[in-house]
Parts: sequence; structure tokens; C-alpha cells
Amino acid sequence: MTEIAAPLKGVQAVVLDTDGVITDSARVHAAAWKSAFDAFLRAYPPQDPEQRGPFDAHKDYLRYVDGMSRLDGAASFLASRGLRPSDTEVRSVAAQKEAVFVERLRRGGIAAYPGTVRLLHALSRAGVGLAAASASRHARELIERAGLLDVFDAVVDGGEAARLHLPGKPDPALFLEAARRLGRTPRDTAVVEDALAGVEAGRRGGFGLVVGVDRTGTDGMGVRLRRHGADIVVRDLGDLLLEGAPS
Repeated sequence: MTEIAAPLKGVQAVVLDTDGVITDSARVHAAAWKSAFDAFLRAYPPQDPEQRGPFDAHKDYLRYVDGMSRLDGAASFLASRGLRPSDTEVRSVAAQKEAVFVERLRRGGIAAYPGTVRLLHALSRAGVGLAAASASRHARELIERAGLLDVFDAVVDGGEAARLHLPGKPDPALFLEAARRLGRTPRDTAVVEDALAGVEAGRRGGFGLVVGVDRTGTDGMGVRLRRHGADIVVRDLGDLLLEGAPS
């Protein structure tokens, strides 16, 4: 039987972000943001020539967009370029990103990370409550397309967050709602995130363990995840299973 590694032993529930943690969808989000932001920057170039470069789908995505709602992400990045867009313009950029993402999502499925799948099944067999929590309105669809919806006891996606008027990360409201639905206290629950805003939300919410997932392969991102609140950082969630244990 698969054994769970020490950091998660004794944890009664686990709340996981979706993009970049459960499914390999963060890169698709980043590409969609790049399409929308680059079009806006061409139409409304910043006054400072040094701020006119295209959106970096790696660095800018992680720094300004990852883990946030669409509107917050759009406003955050444009402000970083010295722009003061109107609410209408922010909504337009967010809508353009949404259209590109949906088109790419429907064109082909987005796979779940094998290490995550193994860990989810091991936790489920051990009786650990599982919830997916994401600012994305597509989280449930992504999980369902990956064949993992039945593994989760609760899913709190962007649609639910909007319905309940939950503030976005780094506010912990999304994770707290997920823990509530699992019937567990934050202290008995672990949060798993790949975004800086997400690990900060886990820390602010008083969760018993905050796991950062660094898929960048760089030491710098791991350091930043820890600074923002991660107790431990792993490259893949399969690392939280004991080496050599059967899947």
C-alpha cells in the first residue's frame, strides 16, 4: 500500500489549488494572458519605453497574475507597467484572455500531473478529506476532464467564489471555505499551492501545513515560495509519497 511521507502524516484534510498543482493548465493560462496583454500594450503603450516590452509568460505570470482572479490579475500586471486602465479596459483584457483560454481548453484536454494523481489516490485511501480550490471558473471542468472529480469531496471554483463574494488570494477566504466544506479546521488542514499569492493565503489562514509546488526548476522560486508562507517546497507532489512505495 502506498505510504504518505512525513509532512502529510496526521493531516486530516488537504486543499489543493488547480492550475499548476493538479493540472498542467498554468502554461495555458499564461499563454492566454500573453495574447491579451500584448494586444493591449500594442494599443496603449506605456509612456516609459522600458515598460513597453511584451508580457513574459513565465516571470510576469508568476509575479503579477498567478493565483489571482482574472480582474485582479489584469489590473495587477497593467499597473506594473505604469498604466492606469479604466474598469472597462481591465474587464476587456480579462474577457479577451478568457476567450483565448476557453478556445484552447476546448481544443484539447489538459492533463493532470502523474505525481499529483498518485498522491490524491493515496490520500483518499487513507481517509484524508480532499478539496480543490481555485480562482478559476474552469477548475471543475479541468478536474472533470482529467478524470479526477470523483476523488474530491469538495470543489470551490471561481464561480463559487463569485457567488459567495469571496475575496481573492492572498486573502485566505477561498481556502477557508474549502476547509469548512470538508468539516475540518484550518489547523488540521494542509494547503497545496504553486502561486506566491496562494501560499501567502495559506499562511494568513492559519493552515497547519502550507506546501509550495515549484515546477520552474529554479532555486529562486522555491525561496520566494518559502518567503511568502510555504512550510515546505517540492518539485512534484509525488515527492510526498515514500520513495519506492507502490502506486
